[in-house]
Amino acid sequence: MSTLKLLACRSCGAPGLVPIINLGSTPLANAFLTSEQLTQPEETYPLQLVFCQRCTLVQITETVSPKKLFREYFYLSSASSTLLRHAQELAEHFIAECQLNRSSLVVEIGSNDGYLLQYYKRVGAQVLGVEPAINIARIAQEQRGIQSMPEFFGEALARQLRAEGRQADLIHAHNVLAHVPDLNGFVAGIELLLKDSGVVVVEVPYVRDMIERCEFDTIYHEHLCYFSLTALDRLFRRHKLIVEDVERIDIHGGSLRIFARKDDWKICGDQQSSAVLCLLEEEAAWGGESEGFYFGFGAKVEKLHTDLLTLLRELKSQGKRIAVYGASAKGSTLLNYFGIGRETLDFVVDRSTIKQGLYTPRTHLPIHAPEKLLETMPDYVLLLTWNFEEEILAQQAEYRKRGGRFIVPIPEVRLV
Repeated sequence: MSTLKLLACRSCGAPGLVPIINLGSTPLANAFLTSEQLTQPEETYPLQLVFCQRCTLVQITETVSPKKLFREYFYLSSASSTLLRHAQELAEHFIAECQLNRSSLVVEIGSNDGYLLQYYKRVGAQVLGVEPAINIARIAQEQRGIQSMPEFFGEALARQLRAEGRQADLIHAHNVLAHVPDLNGFVAGIELLLKDSGVVVVEVPYVRDMIERCEFDTIYHEHLCYFSLTALDRLFRRHKLIVEDVERIDIHGGSLRIFARKDDWKICGDQQSSAVLCLLEEEAAWGGESEGFYFGFGAKVEKLHTDLLTLLRELKSQGKRIAVYGASAKGSTLLNYFGIGRETLDFVVDRSTIKQGLYTPRTHLPIHAPEKLLETMPDYVLLLTWNFEEEILAQQAEYRKRGGRFIVPIPEVRLV
């Protein structure tokens, strides 16, 4: 077991981190099991969230080896129609905005199965994916023809690529920065790889939305950090990158999309948009720079715990059958922290073919294709991938038409 206990902030190095919530000791969220592994002991790791008073970064205290977490991965971005639509719209915007052509290089860090880079490749731009999961990088290469390096990104890899004459006009890093133990090496690498006139686009779940919407299930060992714009701004400035603009977007329960450039680029300079300045002011106003904002989070989570267990027990007492939609990482956190397993739930369905046939960590629920819902018609389905609620409810229109209902647990328990 290879882990490191955090003694100082991952971003600024300050000691004295303030505890927010302790979710106990849980298995790795994507440590799915084969049937042969069900009787074997499972490793668990502490899961505690803390706050840095100096730079405002929210983070967990345990660092599991990235090789253990990411060398083989079970998440395919292209399994979500919402993410594919999101990726295509973003690519079309930048193809026009940056006037990308055959001489342009677009790099995505954490490129998964090529779900985003495929849209740049279609217009002839050069593309390069950096994806540490060997199995996922292979899918991108073989199924979409996306050149994919099965490596962890950092300063050393950026220097190697730059020495090879490869610098990027555009760098994407979507839902990857939170996974990085060495934040400073990662952002320093971006600065090295980026052309002087280049743009970097980063998306991260927004810590304010996580706290206010009680999205505690987004806390798991792959997610080392939970960002505010304030924390991002300070991190990027440390490496001579300026957050030029920012957008709040709905995806993944509420995210920030930032656009950054080198701080010495002659057009950009040190100019930040009104959106950046306003959001930084908002964060200071709502208390994001102090630990007080986070102190009520644990009580909100416990209320959610009580509400969900009360509903599930009531349904089971009535003889209802309950399944789960989404063998997701967030689902693993919720089920394990709330102690919900096979005594209550029958099975899980998920669109990802690489998860089907496996079992969920510690709760040992079998994972099937979504067609299982119509085959067996459970009375209720607990929607653990609530961040794709609209998409999934549309896909399951026939199940609902036949009388099936969904339980949405976040931000509060409701039936749909």
